[in-house]
Amino acid sequence: MLLKEYRICMPLTVEEYRIGQLYMISKHSHEQSDRGEGVEVVQNEPYEDPAHGQGQFTEKRVYLNSKLPTWARAVVPKIFYVTEKAWNYYPYTITEYTCSFLPKFSIHIETKYEDNKGCNDNIFDTELKEQEREVCFIDIAYDEIPERYYKESEDLRYFKSDKTSRGILQEGWRDTEDPVMCSYKLVTVKFEVWGLQTRVEQFVHKVVRDVLLLGHRQAFAWVDEWIDMTLDDVRDYERQMHEKTNIKVCHEQQEHSTTNPSSLDDIEIHDKAST
Repeated sequence: MLLKEYRICMPLTVEEYRIGQLYMISKHSHEQSDRGEGVEVVQNEPYEDPAHGQGQFTEKRVYLNSKLPTWARAVVPKIFYVTEKAWNYYPYTITEYTCSFLPKFSIHIETKYEDNKGCNDNIFDTELKEQEREVCFIDIAYDEIPERYYKESEDLRYFKSDKTSRGILQEGWRDTEDPVMCSYKLVTVKFEVWGLQTRVEQFVHKVVRDVLLLGHRQAFAWVDEWIDMTLDDVRDYERQMHEKTNIKVCHEQQEHSTTNPSSLDDIEIHDKAST
C-alpha cells in the first residue's frame, strides 16, 4: 500500500470550485471520448448518508487501455476499464477505483476542500494522520505537465480570466492571490501482487498526480465558461454531457469489441510475447 497526500491550490473559493469541478469533469470526459476511450456514466443520482448527509452518488466506467504502459497492456484485455464510484458530500468526497480483472488493485481517495493555501496539516482524521505518507503540493501553473496534455490556452502562466480578472499566475501566486482555496486529497493505492506491487503503485501515483494537475488546470482555465452557472445549471450541463459521452464511448467500445475480440488466449499470447 502506498499512501500520499496531495494539496492543490486554486485561485477560487470553495463554493466557486464546486461548480467548476462539476463542469470540468463533464467537459473533460467528453473531450477524452473523442479518442475512442473515455468515461461511461452508469449511475448518477442523489444519495443520503447517515454521517455525511445529502450528497450525490456516481458510478462510472473509465476506459483507459491505451493509457497503460506497454508492459501492462500485454497482460490485460483489449477492452479494459476501471470502475469509479464516488460519493460527493461537498466539501467532502470519497472516490474508489476498482478493476474486476485485477481484484487486488484499488485506489481510495478522500478529499476535503478549504479556503486556505494548503496550510492545514490536521485536516484528516487522527487515525489517518498517524499513517506514514508523503505530502505533495501540486502547482497548477508551474508544475510540468505531460506534453500530450499541454494546450497554450490552458497555460496558467499566461492565462487571465476576462470575467473574474484573476490571473496571470506569477511565481509564488499561492501566497499573493485572493481568493485561494485548497483541495486536500489523501490517496491510497493498493496492488497486493508480489513482485509487481511497488512498480504498479508508484506508476499509479504518477498517473493520479498527472490527472490532478490537468484537471485543476482546466477548471481554472475554463472559469469564464462556468463562473456564471448555478448548481442547477451545471447539473443540467452534466446530464447533457453524460448523455453525449455515453453514446460516443459505448459506440466506440462496441466497434472495438467486434473488430478486436479479446479472450484469455489473446492475453496468454501477449503475455508470452512480452517475456
